[in-house]
Amino acid sequence: MSESKTPTPTPAGDTYKGWVFKWTNYIKGYQRRWFVLSNGLLSYYRTQAEMGHTCRGTINLATATISVDDACNFVISNGGAQTYHLKASCEVERQRWITALELAKAKAARMQAESDDSGDDFSPSSPPTAPGQGGGSQNSEVQSALRTLGSKVEDLSTCNDLISKHGSALQRSLSELDSLRMTGEAGDKIRQVTERATLFRITSNAMINACRDFLALAQAHSRRWQKALQAERDQRVRLEETLEQLAKQHNHLERAFRGASQANATADNQSASGPGKGEASDDDDNEFFDAMEEAPEFITVPADPQFHKRSSSNVSGFNSEMCPDDQSLNEEPLAMNQESPSQELVPLRKRRTKISDKPNYSLNLWSIMKNCIGKELSKIPMPVNFNEPISMLQRLSEDLEYHELLDKGSKCQSSLEQMCYVAAFSVSSYSTTVYRTGKPFNPLLGETYELDRRRESGYRSLCEQVSHHPPAAAHHVISNRGWTLRQEITVASKFRGKYLSIMPLGTIHAIFEKGNNHYTWKKVTTTVHNIIVGKLWIDQSGEIDVVNHTTGDRCHLKFAPYSYFSRDVARKVTGVVTDKDGKAHYVLSGTWDEKMEFSRVMQSSRGENGSEGKQKTVYQTLKAKEVWKRNPLPEGAETMYYFTSLALTLNELEEGVAPTDSRRRPDQRLMEDGRWDEANSEKQRLEEKQRGVRREREREAASQRTSSQSEEGAPHDSHKALWFERSEDPITGEQIHIYKGGYWEAKDRGSWEECPEIF
Repeated sequence: MSESKTPTPTPAGDTYKGWVFKWTNYIKGYQRRWFVLSNGLLSYYRTQAEMGHTCRGTINLATATISVDDACNFVISNGGAQTYHLKASCEVERQRWITALELAKAKAARMQAESDDSGDDFSPSSPPTAPGQGGGSQNSEVQSALRTLGSKVEDLSTCNDLISKHGSALQRSLSELDSLRMTGEAGDKIRQVTERATLFRITSNAMINACRDFLALAQAHSRRWQKALQAERDQRVRLEETLEQLAKQHNHLERAFRGASQANATADNQSASGPGKGEASDDDDNEFFDAMEEAPEFITVPADPQFHKRSSSNVSGFNSEMCPDDQSLNEEPLAMNQESPSQELVPLRKRRTKISDKPNYSLNLWSIMKNCIGKELSKIPMPVNFNEPISMLQRLSEDLEYHELLDKGSKCQSSLEQMCYVAAFSVSSYSTTVYRTGKPFNPLLGETYELDRRRESGYRSLCEQVSHHPPAAAHHVISNRGWTLRQEITVASKFRGKYLSIMPLGTIHAIFEKGNNHYTWKKVTTTVHNIIVGKLWIDQSGEIDVVNHTTGDRCHLKFAPYSYFSRDVARKVTGVVTDKDGKAHYVLSGTWDEKMEFSRVMQSSRGENGSEGKQKTVYQTLKAKEVWKRNPLPEGAETMYYFTSLALTLNELEEGVAPTDSRRRPDQRLMEDGRWDEANSEKQRLEEKQRGVRREREREAASQRTSSQSEEGAPHDSHKALWFERSEDPITGEQIHIYKGGYWEAKDRGSWEECPEIF
């Protein structure tokens, strides 16, 4: 071994450097590395040039053991996590390093205030902590420090009592001295006063010294605790950065593997297409970090006063167009059919307004999620501690919280006005998620949920879990107020390390009897932030295209992602309603957690270029009118999972529902009652029962497969939905489950023989 300079062994406070051979692996054996010993830390680099930027490893000597193998070899270990097998060029050089290392280790144990950034401290009178006992040593040290501080406080209290006692006596003596006449007793009194004053001075000095000791000790411990706290903060930051890097690497590997598989399977098709709207994508563009503020795509300005009158004048200009007025150009709300006012329907039963308070059970989310980076959320087994006591089917039924928007839309004379209500309805479904960080129960295969609100609200809703992997739920709603809603939603989710992305896949359909208008739209991506540390919070981001397939009208909605740097309002949503020719008629704006407003467009024109060189459209609009506003949460919602008034009633027991209804699910009921331990046990039983049923179903499918069939691989799941049938959607061409009827008739008969026993 060659060394540029051989320094004399020095204490650990100074620096000791040199070349030493380090064991790497069985292929390369010992390799020469540049070692630096400084402040109780032994670090190494591949070359001296790396010292300024890349450290290959560091070991804390205060907790390390140093042993000698032979004349040139020695080993440094901190208890198993780090072990360096080193070899010097000769026995003399090895001894120099051993001496320097031992001195550094001894000084690191003595110098508590100069401990390394791991936060480990050592008592001056105790030996270094043995490997594997760092936690116990720290605990005993804290207890010792507290006892010492308590003793000093008691000393201060004793000195205070003595000062009060001797001060009072001195005051009395001085008073007596003042009242004496100059007699022979004066000398005795003066001596007495002098003695008491001396005693008082000694006591005061003792108190001052005790205060000084207390202050010095408190300051010393304060510095060490501050260092330990800073070290914990730095370690947390490093952990977050490491996890973020691991999540990105996993993402890239997953994409590379999927790309290679697709290339091998379809070698003749080399055309690449990006993910469609509403489909899951693993591209880095879909990773939601702190978004930068985006420039708005359009600008709205108040319309000219001439448009507030029924003026037939036509304003023309370069790149401008007049929006023809299909209704009266005034600032009245959206036109409605002036039918006779409907009488309010009195509900048959009083719905509940309260459930059991959420127990204060603490559980570390990171302890479960750390092993799930990159996995589907539906495949992660989780205790009920992270759930809310409703199923995904019930959460899907919550989309009907603001069903009155569809009721109003069914009465509109104009399809463009109707589009405003449908767009507001698509936004309103997210208002229930702003505080809801709990995860709904994954429905069991074949589980159903009905929501019969004919007497109160005029609609009936039915959901069924039609697939388990991937999880998919079919939903059908029919209202006697002139509209039908149906959807099949599959939830794709990915845990990215610092946040969780939830991507609902599937199309939502709204059909109105009047005019036969058929609307479709998809859902945006939901992101749960602060999975590792901090308070969980939810954001919605993406774009929605609400399309009227009957008339060609369209509404493009944009959910702006949260940005720390944005000066705009948080959770903002903007949109423009256009006809089949692309002419704008209404502008919508608001937030997905509070309210939405609409404004009629009087004129549109191309404005100046934006920051990215794109021309912004300027819309002259009438005064904005409110189309939707969120209902206030019920009293005490923060202790009831932040449920809305509708959500509080979703799991309320009702007679006559199917045996597969979510209200009858035992683990969910136990959780709502606050019996979480029993709920966890019941949840495991139900999941294991479902796995057994699936295995049996796959065995039956395999036995029915004939030898003429050419399919290979595992047997497919032959489950068929009970109330929905799979068919091709005539509008989108997707293979979806559509309600085939029979459920409400079976309920009227009380005949549930076809329902499987899933609970």
